[in-house]
Amino acid sequence: MLSSGALRAHLLAARLAGPVATSREESLRSYRLFAARDPRLLLGLDPEWTWGQRDVIALMADKCGVSPDPFHTSGHDVIDPERTLAALDAFADRLGEAARRRHPVLLGTGHPHRLIDFYAAIADALSAAGCAVLTPAQGSSIDILTRFGLRTHNLDYVQGVALVREPEAGDAGRATGAHTHSPLPVRTVLAAAAEGGGPLPGLVIGDHGWVCGAGQLGFEAIGLADTDDPALFVGEAEGRVSVAVPVDDAVRSDYYRPLTRYVLNRACLSQ
Repeated sequence: MLSSGALRAHLLAARLAGPVATSREESLRSYRLFAARDPRLLLGLDPEWTWGQRDVIALMADKCGVSPDPFHTSGHDVIDPERTLAALDAFADRLGEAARRRHPVLLGTGHPHRLIDFYAAIADALSAAGCAVLTPAQGSSIDILTRFGLRTHNLDYVQGVALVREPEAGDAGRATGAHTHSPLPVRTVLAAAAEGGGPLPGLVIGDHGWVCGAGQLGFEAIGLADTDDPALFVGEAEGRVSVAVPVDDAVRSDYYRPLTRYVLNRACLSQ
C-alpha cells in the first residue's frame, strides 16, 4: 500500500502540490471574478454567503495553503501537500461509504485529457463493489457558452465517466473530450435520470461544474480542484460540496495514478 509519506513525496515531485503551475495572477483573477459572481467561476454554485475577494483568498489559504496575503500578486501558487493528503483521505472515506451502501454513482469530468483515467479507475472499482455507475442522457446535445461563443457539445461516457465533446471531435467512446467548467452537463444528466424514473446518484464524483452543479441541486458531491477553482471550496465551506481536494488538475495523466492507488486502498476498493 502506498504510504502517506510516499504520496506526499510524489505530490511534490510531480508538482501536484507544493509550487504548482497555476500562477498567482490566475488565481487572484479567479477570486475577483468569483466575488463578482461571474458565472464562469461559479461553476453552477449559487453562494448563500457574501464572498468578497479577500474572503475568497482567506478561504483558499485555509483550504489549499495559498498565500493569505492579498498583496502577494505574482509567481507560482502553492498547495500545501498536507491539506491535499487530508482531503484525499476524506475523499476515499466517502468512496468507501458509497461502496458499503452500494449507492448509485455518477462520475463526470471537465478535464478529460488529464483526469479520465483517475475517474475511470474509481468507476470500475465502485462497479465491482456493487454500485450502479449511471450513464443517463448519453448522446444528448448541450449548448455551452465558451470563449468562442455558444458551441454545441455532445454528452458521452468513457469507461463510465461522463464528458462532453464537440461534434467534430470524432467517434463516441474515445477518451478525448472538451475542457469545460459548465454545470449544464450534470444538470442534463440528472434531469434525464429523474425523467426516466431511473436511480439518482447517491454520490457524484468529478470536478468543475460536475461537482458544483450537482451540489447546488442537493446531491452529495466530491471532487478535485485547483487553486483557481474557488467554487468547490466555497461549496465545501457552505455545506453543498462534501469534499474538495486541492491539487493541480492539469498535469500529466499518469501522475494521478498514485493518487488513484492511494484512495482505492484507503476505501478498501483495490482489486
